[in-house]
Amino acid sequence: MLCPFKRLLLDALKDRRAVGAFNVGNLEMLLGIVKAAEESNTPVILQIAEKRFSHSPLEYIAPMLHAAAMRAKVEIALELDHGCTLFNVRRSMDLGFNTIMFDGSMFHVDKNIEETKKIADEAHARGVALEAEIGVVGGAEGGAEMQANCASLSDIIKLGTQSSCDALAVAIGNAHGHYKGVPKLNFKLLEDAHNALPDLPLVLHGGTGISLSDFRKAITMGIAKINIATANFDAIVTASQKYTKTSDPKSSNYFSLNELMVEEVYNTTLAHIKVFNNQEPLESINF
Repeated sequence: MLCPFKRLLLDALKDRRAVGAFNVGNLEMLLGIVKAAEESNTPVILQIAEKRFSHSPLEYIAPMLHAAAMRAKVEIALELDHGCTLFNVRRSMDLGFNTIMFDGSMFHVDKNIEETKKIADEAHARGVALEAEIGVVGGAEGGAEMQANCASLSDIIKLGTQSSCDALAVAIGNAHGHYKGVPKLNFKLLEDAHNALPDLPLVLHGGTGISLSDFRKAITMGIAKINIATANFDAIVTASQKYTKTSDPKSSNYFSLNELMVEEVYNTTLAHIKVFNNQEPLESINF
């Protein structure tokens, strides 16, 4: 069932867990994610980044995500991830997304606050939540390689208190895509940010590649939402590679490949959900 984004995150913050926000690129990814959410009886967020529209057109994928959320046995919120243009922000709201992540991190903090607040005010008037971002999350989410750049505590507090955002993604050394080396997260900055903004859910982008223990540590310091994209895109590729290596070309068919893709995404998503729920011992999770 479609549910409010803000309530999902506030509940998670109170319970010292995090909601998994999983990017969706096709039907197989969607089926695998929803299957994992339902079998674990865990709310999730389904999202797509604006930069992915060339591969997964918004007008096609938005109705699919909305239908999945309405039919699911667990609570689901829908988010436009890394919305950069007002045109696509408005299109997403028109098509049923109940959360907008506006990425104003490329701006100076004052400009970021100004632009984020404008979109937050419009979104809130339509009953839509708003996630903001501060600092540079490295990797290639914006279409070009970016060096990770931790936000300053003062800027985090400023954006968190002045932008009317419902959640705040903070750059603490995390990056999108595959990490080059071992991620080194600035937990002192995260702890200080949570202490300064105890009622504002914080978000960790670039979740793929972060260690399980670091996930759990971040959750204890105010992270209430963790984004996962690359891991499930990789799962689709892995399923395809397995299928071509093991199947007889004469008997190969789409339906068997579809089932394998769904299963790979399901396994990847379920493992992340178990980590984020912050209950099972890490050594018991098949990651």
